[in-house]
Amino acid sequence: MLTTVDMLLFLCLICTADALYKQWIPDTNFENGTNWDGGVVPCGKSVADFAAESKVSVFVETAHAVKELRLPIFGEFILNSGAGFFVSNENEPGCESSTIKFKNPDSLKWFDPTLWQSATTQDDLLNKNFLFSVHEESIPCKYDHVVFKASSSFRVDTSSDQGQIPVNSVSIFGKKFQDGSEFSQYLQTQTGQLQFYGSSSVTVGAPSCEDPTGCDCGNSANHRRICSAVTCSPTSCRKPLLPMGHCCKVCGAIVNIQYAQNFQLETYRQRIQHLFLALSQYKSVQVGMSKVIKPLRLMEFIPFGSQAEIQIVVVDKDKGFQAEALAKEIVKDANSHGSNLGIVEAGFQASSGNNSGQSGNAGMIVGVIFGVLIMLTLITTLVVLVNKRVVHIPSLPPMPSMNWLRRGSDHDLGGPLDLGFDNPMFDKPTVLPELPSLYTPEINMSISMGQSQVHFVNPVYDEKETDFNA
Repeated sequence: MLTTVDMLLFLCLICTADALYKQWIPDTNFENGTNWDGGVVPCGKSVADFAAESKVSVFVETAHAVKELRLPIFGEFILNSGAGFFVSNENEPGCESSTIKFKNPDSLKWFDPTLWQSATTQDDLLNKNFLFSVHEESIPCKYDHVVFKASSSFRVDTSSDQGQIPVNSVSIFGKKFQDGSEFSQYLQTQTGQLQFYGSSSVTVGAPSCEDPTGCDCGNSANHRRICSAVTCSPTSCRKPLLPMGHCCKVCGAIVNIQYAQNFQLETYRQRIQHLFLALSQYKSVQVGMSKVIKPLRLMEFIPFGSQAEIQIVVVDKDKGFQAEALAKEIVKDANSHGSNLGIVEAGFQASSGNNSGQSGNAGMIVGVIFGVLIMLTLITTLVVLVNKRVVHIPSLPPMPSMNWLRRGSDHDLGGPLDLGFDNPMFDKPTVLPELPSLYTPEINMSISMGQSQVHFVNPVYDEKETDFNA
């Protein structure tokens, strides 16, 4: 029989999508005070000034009284039903005569993670039940649904390090684009060109994630661009952590999970939500869960491959203390029910310096074994090649002469050297008497050569003497 927790998990999984919904936060609406200098919307005594060179699509929701309206050369107004502009002689409370400029929206970048909100469903977007994610996954992933607010317009720079930005779908003015050709036609319209610009183009129709263990987001190629838009806050914990895909170090904990084929990411995400995040002591804690491709390194610096694992980032505002407590609960639950959840191993690192489990040991063991096998293979191959005389081991170069110790100048050696005592047998050739050369011309001429032999004449022997006189 299903328990209450299991029933809640089942009901949540019914509405769980295979991708997240990422909503663009800024807009170019006339009614939005943040789009105007000073944060004030123009009134009946104001001049609404749009820069002549600006390119912008402005959504106007209601009717507005203005003194003057200065329009850009390239731009448009999208008027909602009943919206428009008029001149009024009535005095509006708090309205002062002034010129208010519309801000330039060209600084808004697609790969700025602070400009997106994530949710599991569209209802969660409306109810502001947003998810916490690392910076790379705050940007729409290739299998996500992109949402622009229905009653608003926008302008976004889609420049990236790649030619295209693939996503599953894009919703604009309440219309959902999933067909590539249809969305391409929209981008060719004047509104589409004013809303999307940059070196890369957004494409729709990317396949959904079909792997129940999760899919890699695919934004790592733009990591540098993403982090250039992020300003990191100072941390106050003992040992700040840097999660994969994140731009800033955080106070909290990182849980690393090695999984099996029967692991299901969305099921486990809902389990963490209802078992732990629903508790009052963890209300200030944020949890981000995703699959990451972790590079494996031998001896911490030699790359030899990669390994997929589940990363759970747990952060809070209390120097990471509550986050560490939650990480311990998650690891404990994973070790207790790992066989049912498809979890092989779990461990965590905390910003307090405490670690639990052997996170990353599997990769380290594989790396050591892999490195040893490579070394043995190289040694065996080298021995075989040397034995077959395919490879010749070069002889060692001769040792350098040490005569430079005597020939070097005193300046090169840092001062005069103590040469010790003089040996009369060496270094003074004038001490010894001159000896006749052993190889004088007379002796050289006493060498006799024949057709079959060579013999030498003994210079001591006198050939005139035929008898030996004792």
